[in-house]
Amino acid sequence: MLKIPKIKGGLRSITTAEAAPQPIGCNNWAAEYPYAPKATFAAAHNGTHLLLTFRVEEECTAALVTEDNGPVWTDSAVEFFISFDDTGYYNFEFSCIGKALLGFRKTKPDVIHAGADVMETIRRESSLGTANFAERKGDNRWELNVAIPATAFFAHHFATLDGIKARANVYKCGDNLSKPHFLSWQPIRTEKPNFHVPEFFGDVEFE
Repeated sequence: MLKIPKIKGGLRSITTAEAAPQPIGCNNWAAEYPYAPKATFAAAHNGTHLLLTFRVEEECTAALVTEDNGPVWTDSAVEFFISFDDTGYYNFEFSCIGKALLGFRKTKPDVIHAGADVMETIRRESSLGTANFAERKGDNRWELNVAIPATAFFAHHFATLDGIKARANVYKCGDNLSKPHFLSWQPIRTEKPNFHVPEFFGDVEFE
């Protein structure tokens, strides 16, 4: 069980004192994709917003996707999937410069994507800025901070996140990078890379 602490403030870097960083370190398909960058996430909330801080160290970084709800997983990306009940799960996906995708689905194919009005409420701040760039190779390090309002869970109606129990998994990927990788917080037992498997989510609780 991951306890998501309640803290004060909004979009910003979550300190280690507020929430211990969790490794995104399960390389479930290492035989085919051996490269594993270092990635962590920290999760907290302030009642009205889910707050996330991702920190990444990797050899290849790209930010080519220009629009929200585009194929951000093909860039250097981090993802947060969460399910509150058996009606479905939300997949939040972010490129390293903060381009975002949000869907709600029961299974991978039957997705309802969030509209532009919802996407505009999801605040993002990247240490790499917001400009697109082609793949950079080297000792690349970046941080992405995200603030997701409770209203972004558009298939539900949460007045507050206080006390809510859920299931979630968190990912680091980069499908089109020269060193593609597919890492997860909780282990996944599928033959091929697949993040859309809520049966492998872990328990989380908003304090």
